[in-house]
Amino acid sequence: MATAVPAERDAVARAFPEPGAQVLPRPGIVLHRLPGGWDLLDAGVGPARAAASTAAALTAAALDGSPYDLVVSAGIGGGFAPDAPAGSLVGSLVVADAITAADLGAETADGFLPVTELGFGTVTHHPPAGLVAAVATATGARPGTVLTGSTVTGTAERAALLRARHPRALAEAMEGFGVAEAAAAHGVPVLELRAVSNPVGPRDRAAWRIGEALTALTDAFGKLAPVLRSWTPHD
Repeated sequence: MATAVPAERDAVARAFPEPGAQVLPRPGIVLHRLPGGWDLLDAGVGPARAAASTAAALTAAALDGSPYDLVVSAGIGGGFAPDAPAGSLVGSLVVADAITAADLGAETADGFLPVTELGFGTVTHHPPAGLVAAVATATGARPGTVLTGSTVTGTAERAALLRARHPRALAEAMEGFGVAEAAAAHGVPVLELRAVSNPVGPRDRAAWRIGEALTALTDAFGKLAPVLRSWTPHD
């Protein structure tokens, strides 16, 4: 499981309270191995750092002869719900059925073109549909697109632009696409789960509810663990 920062890692770890966690240094990264075989990684902030850290973990596991079956990008993020009260978003969960780079492409006189329309690259990764459905059922998460950007949205205009460009977007974060790129390069399925700490839009740091979102993330992983244990890549 790849998280951006230690607070998110700790929120996930609290869902697995068994004693005996190990710290495992690997080239360029440090893994935290929990009882039951779960590995946690602080992948870092932003898609580039997340991709590099996840790739290092995947490569180390492959070289050890114990490759991973699944990579989970987990953390908090902003939530899109223009028709819902902002307070109803906080603590809600989103599971990605599409992990999309929000701004990977080119600005033209006719508007934004994703890199795929320029004839190369990838802008979206799709987690396994059956796993997404199982996670949604177990945790109550809403399935939809989770956007990845290098810059957090801070204005109503930017939020509206992203919603117009990605009408199925339910959340915004900074790492999922990077994690998904690394997983795809290794042929490993990916999942992204976000707990909403604030609405996407005008930046109001005082309105963020990070503690509530982290608690929701812990609760979600308590319900998610049985789903992950029973899932196989062939489902």
